[in-house]
Amino acid sequence: MASSKEYLQFILGQLSELEEISYRAMMGEFIIYYRGKIVGGIYDDRLLVKPIKSAISYMPTTSYELPYEGAKEMLLVEEIDNKEFLTGLFNAMYDELPTPKPKKKQKT
Repeated sequence: MASSKEYLQFILGQLSELEEISYRAMMGEFIIYYRGKIVGGIYDDRLLVKPIKSAISYMPTTSYELPYEGAKEMLLVEEIDNKEFLTGLFNAMYDELPTPKPKKKQKT
């Protein structure tokens, strides 16, 4: 099941306090970026984030879920109605997230 644009817009609205939130559509789902780093995504209308130490300590009782068949488990964010919680979570995760690799130039 693909995620809805309405759910994406709701999550983006909840993250509106943060600068440089962006997304990319990927096979009916959405990858969420914060200041250029991948934080997680929206899969089947669920917000899932990478299971890094800062996210685990921020949400110690959350569950692990598969975004799609064959993928690595991610953390389910249940407090999506709490704007302050989401902003704090993304800020807590930022420094620990890997820096994106530079894109290789295509040969012509």
